[in-house]
Amino acid sequence: LLSLKLENKTKGKLQKQICQVVLDHFEKQYTKELGDTWTSVRDVLTYPLCWQYAVLLNKFSQSAELEDTLRAKGYHPALQGPLPYLPASLTCYIRRTPERFPAQKHQAGKLKEYYLLNAASLLPVLALEVKDGEDVLDLCAAPGGKSVAILQCAYPGQFHCNEYDDLRSRWLKQTIESFIPDPLINLIMVSNLDGRQIGDLKPELYDKVLVDAPCSNDRSWLFSSDIQQATLRLIQRKELSSLQFQLLRSAIKALRPGGSLVYSTCTLSKAENSNVINLILNSCSNVMPVDISEMAKAVSQEFTFLSGMQQHELLVLPEKGRAWGPMYVAKLKKM
Repeated sequence: LLSLKLENKTKGKLQKQICQVVLDHFEKQYTKELGDTWTSVRDVLTYPLCWQYAVLLNKFSQSAELEDTLRAKGYHPALQGPLPYLPASLTCYIRRTPERFPAQKHQAGKLKEYYLLNAASLLPVLALEVKDGEDVLDLCAAPGGKSVAILQCAYPGQFHCNEYDDLRSRWLKQTIESFIPDPLINLIMVSNLDGRQIGDLKPELYDKVLVDAPCSNDRSWLFSSDIQQATLRLIQRKELSSLQFQLLRSAIKALRPGGSLVYSTCTLSKAENSNVINLILNSCSNVMPVDISEMAKAVSQEFTFLSGMQQHELLVLPEKGRAWGPMYVAKLKKM
């Protein structure tokens, strides 16, 4: 009887964490958009105990012991296979069974050896294909994981990391200080400008732009502890696609002709993903879609993708044993 009581208490705790208002909203929308697939995705999103975490190694603070420890714990490299773009210096470890590797604390003057992240976060970086000497803009950069990953891949000519929100901007600065050594840190410009204005302020200045847009973050929204905040978020959700469109327009202005742009979100929502990209393609005659299906094919061992997407986009669906995502990625080129 006692074990049954304890079990129910644990179930209750898990149940209590889930915000019913958000779940009901998602049920309605995603059943319509994803059909039967939503059931298995929902099972992962609402059960944090099956979430997985990837370990991105920091090439500026290398430790052979760390790799040995990870392998001994059953981790393996996440990115293998014939990827169109995979710098040898980008090393990330994952394992099939969920376990959270201990996070490292921020220590002034000491670089961290690794960054914990959702492995799907590396796909926008791989799609961007940054090369040494290119000028790069990370338009909505906080908390900084993708910026750190870009710097594992290449040494940009200039690297501009922007974050509009003050608090998140401080978080971004701390992340960069924790992972990037002194001489290189001087090449990074951190700003907190309104991303919608950067295109006008810095026209045709960058070879590559990453727009990891503010979105309805499906994972965290499901666990909103404040019902009022959750309800407000769901009301404001309708306005997000307009903001995302404006950020993309700005990013296109900031791109040099011939340069490319990657757009990403961590939501399953079609309104914030394919619809925004379609609107851009229909309204901007100077951009064209870029095929990223080869990249998706090369990592399909580790990630599950929604079928029926266009060749210039992909959507990572969380499933048990591959609990990465949601992550939407699309690539465009400026003519």
